[in-house]
This record gives sequence, C-alpha cells and structure tokens, in this order.
Amino acid sequence: MPIPEEVTGDEIDKDVRQELQSLPKTLAEDVARNLVMVARLLDEDPEAAYGYSRVALRLASRVAAVREAAGFAAYANQKYAEALAEFRAARRMTGSVELWPVMADCERGLGRPEKALDMAGAPEVHKLDKAGQVEMRLVAAGARRDMGQLDAAIVTLQSPELASNSVQPWTARLRYAYADALLAAGREQEAREWFAKAVESDRDGSTDASDRLAELDGVEFMDALDEGESESDEQRPAAEDGDED
Repeated sequence: MPIPEEVTGDEIDKDVRQELQSLPKTLAEDVARNLVMVARLLDEDPEAAYGYSRVALRLASRVAAVREAAGFAAYANQKYAEALAEFRAARRMTGSVELWPVMADCERGLGRPEKALDMAGAPEVHKLDKAGQVEMRLVAAGARRDMGQLDAAIVTLQSPELASNSVQPWTARLRYAYADALLAAGREQEAREWFAKAVESDRDGSTDASDRLAELDGVEFMDALDEGESESDEQRPAAEDGDED
C-alpha cells in the first residue's frame, strides 16, 4: 500500500521504535512507516488502517507492537475475533495486562457478555492503572446492558471516579455512559443532569453529549444548507413557475 514520502517512521513512539530494533534496519523502517499510517488513519479511515496493519503484520509478526496495532485496526473494523487473537498474542509477548479491557470488549462484540463480565472480575483488573480500571468498568457496564440488566449497569458505573469533580481523560466518557444508562432505564431527569456534566468535561469533543442534551431539551438543529435553500425558495418570484405574456 502506498505511503506518503513525508512519512519516515520516526514519528512512532520511542518504545515501539525500541521494539523494532530487533529487526534489520530497512525492515524496521518499513514496519515503522506502516505503523505510522495505522495510527494516522485508525479513526478517520479504519479500513485503510487495517490494510496497513496487515502489511506490518506480514513483515514483523513477532513484534508485540505490530500485533497490538493489528488488533486495534481489526477492532476498529468490528473484526472482533481477529482483534482478540492479536491482542492475546501481544499480551503473551509482553506479559502486560494493559489490553485486558479491550479484550473483554471484543468478547462483547462476539456476543459473549458473560465472558466480558468474568474478565471484569479477574485478578488482572487489579493490575491495571486507573485509566484501565475505568475502561474495564465501562466494558462491564456495557456487558450488563447487553444482557438487559439496566439497573446493574447503572450500579456498575457508580464509582469514586464518577463522583469526582476533577476532570480526567476518562471523565467525559464515564459520565456519558452513566447518563445513557439512566436514560435507557427511563430516568430522564437524572440522565439530563449527567449529560450536562459530560458536556462540561468533554474538552476534546470525544462524545456527542451536547447533541444528546439538546435532544432531551427539545432543541432541533436545522442544517445550514437546508435553511439557505428554504430562504431562496421564499425569495424566488412566483413568475418562475411559468412565463408571463
């Protein structure tokens, strides 16, 4: 797959670069450039990112960072069985529990929420950092919802991190998930309150909390183009409908 000339491979994280030092120099550069493309395209064009990940995987399947990148690319394309296999391979290579929450979410994607809940109660969770533990809580709540257990999902999300007034990288997503669960349970007023809190903490626009809040408040957004077309219609002379003698 083509890679822009300006992509050198030096853009990758230093830890990944260190992993690639086990490869011959030219090969390491090729793998690094493909990994850069995976990272760049993962959100905006996951299908293309997946393609680059497969190239990197073909070149260096014994590098943990490559297996992890391939896992996230597969995950972004909802190829959950493939993603889970890659994450498991990366974990075997590194011994790290960092991927535990996304592995559990793959189980959800495969229609096995009970397995995801088993993983949420496993000893590995205690080895996760705070961000990982919050992510695991989100996955567990999602699994509860998959099983139709709305009240249990709400309770799962109730935590010191949710109650905290400090804003962390995970705060907006946690508040959003809680608001969404409340709304699904018919607790609309509480949901509105938590969507508002999610908006306050969503500094990078990672959720659509503002849209959900507006929807609850009955605010309708009109597309600017549609509005312009409507005004043009109003201003168009009636004579346009037919020629006058």
